[in-house]
Amino acid sequence: MCNKTMVARQLVLPKIFSILFLVFFVCFSAQGQSNKITKAEKFDIVVYGGTSAGVAAAIQSSRMGKSVVLIEPTNRIGGLTTGGLGQTDIGNKQAIGGISREFYENIKKYYDVPKNWKWEKKSDYIDSGQTRTEKGEASMWTFEPSAALAVYKSMMEKENIKMVYNERLNRNTGVEKIKGSIQSITMESGKTYVGKVYLDATYEGDLMAAAGVSYAIGRESNKEYGETLNGVQPNNYNVSLINLVSKNAANHNFIQRVDPYIVKGKPESGLLPNVNEKPGVEGEGDDKIQAYCFRMCLTDQPDNRIPFKKPTNYNELEYELLFRNYEAHNGSVRNMYYKGGPLLPLINSGMPNRKTDSNNRFGFSTDYIGKNYTYPEASYAERVKIIEDHRNYQMGLMWTLANHPRIPEEVRNEASKWGTAKDEFEREDGWQQQLYVREARRMISDYVMTQRNCEGLEVAEDVIGLAAYTMDSHNTQRYVDANGYVQNEGNVEAHGFDPYPISYKSLVPKKEECENLIVPVCLSATHIAFGSIRMEPVFMVLGESAATAASLAIDSGKSVQDVSYESLKSILLKNGQHLE
Repeated sequence: MCNKTMVARQLVLPKIFSILFLVFFVCFSAQGQSNKITKAEKFDIVVYGGTSAGVAAAIQSSRMGKSVVLIEPTNRIGGLTTGGLGQTDIGNKQAIGGISREFYENIKKYYDVPKNWKWEKKSDYIDSGQTRTEKGEASMWTFEPSAALAVYKSMMEKENIKMVYNERLNRNTGVEKIKGSIQSITMESGKTYVGKVYLDATYEGDLMAAAGVSYAIGRESNKEYGETLNGVQPNNYNVSLINLVSKNAANHNFIQRVDPYIVKGKPESGLLPNVNEKPGVEGEGDDKIQAYCFRMCLTDQPDNRIPFKKPTNYNELEYELLFRNYEAHNGSVRNMYYKGGPLLPLINSGMPNRKTDSNNRFGFSTDYIGKNYTYPEASYAERVKIIEDHRNYQMGLMWTLANHPRIPEEVRNEASKWGTAKDEFEREDGWQQQLYVREARRMISDYVMTQRNCEGLEVAEDVIGLAAYTMDSHNTQRYVDANGYVQNEGNVEAHGFDPYPISYKSLVPKKEECENLIVPVCLSATHIAFGSIRMEPVFMVLGESAATAASLAIDSGKSVQDVSYESLKSILLKNGQHLE
């Protein structure tokens, strides 16, 4: 009996331990799942991307009485508005209303405070150009990046907004969708956010893409949407459907007879960096996107200036076309660098406190033409490298202009007066982290904004904001023309039209693709139409309108596509949005 009992125990005990272990494992797993669920933060509206549109959307969500989280992948909100673009591209000030107008009014209030004039007297500052503040105007349209950041933070502090920094969307598996609706989004860190409606306010359209929404990258052919200013735009003048002159070749191009080959006159020596053999066929589409750059915040105030430094990976050949462009002037009437024109190949727009918003100008400048094609779809690590490449190129450009012996002396003297500002950005060298992503992905929804909208030949009826800027595209490539010289291609500047409506349907995906996502930045538009819409004041307008629509969708229990436009319009007008 004793042996039998012992044998029984030997057989039964392991089974008991196995059962106990299984029960413990199931309970532990359930507890883990419970903890996982409780860690997911829940909100009415989840805004991904702290750009100008994202900030406006978060503010409006709060004002609509909704719980909202604003998730910014970096450590700084505001996108380009706080990243150096202080010379606001407006087109027509009267088109800007709502929170966007409120922001520019708060900028003026900021500069009405004497302590905010540290490096110059307010009376010495000359506010000029398209952003000039007229006498008696309540808004101000030029500002330092730090001023914009302070104003945004002040506006957000008055609202009930959960702010999250340094969290990037897991673009591979981070979007959970069920039956056409996003259930949650998860960051690379594992943090999960649950919302009723989601807004993608990034410049890249990362949430939109991860959610499986259709989009385009590059330039459509003119045939696709009946346009004249899309696709490849080689060296010519073009006229749009209502005779708007597009100065494709006249602006931002090289002086005539600049040689593109490593050894002048010898094609066998190879092409200089970033020059293509051929541009493509006029009017046909391609996968190229307009060039990026940094909108530099420079200063000539000695106590606040960081002199330009030569990058460690400086490659002189990168700037050979710059040297040749200067050397080719020979009194040419097209040479804008001399004879009363600016010495530097930059638009140096004056900002308060002896600073600038410095942008691309002429044939060889801050635009790193042809080096951004892979950016929209690139991984985070690849994007970091592209951004660093752009920064190093621009650092090298500014050092070259200030120091290289092949640059005319008067140009070097002028460039040497300037440097990055010590008191603007987080980096010790004075350079910002925000690259000027002029264009990346563009959604394809049931309504695509086109050149016909810009020209007033087609008018959206479900208007949620106005655009008013020139149909604008920076160059997309350099190529060798028929005479064997280098030219830039892709520049378009078509203007002369009135403010025009932006369709609400261009902000929402096709219903079968996603029912609870709104995209106020990478909206549904062709390359050339997006070139007019893509301005920071308009992004704020669209961010506010998107948040308003999201709130209505939540209140009505409907998809974002089925929101009552009359209700949306009524609230937008009540809140000061300009719709006509």
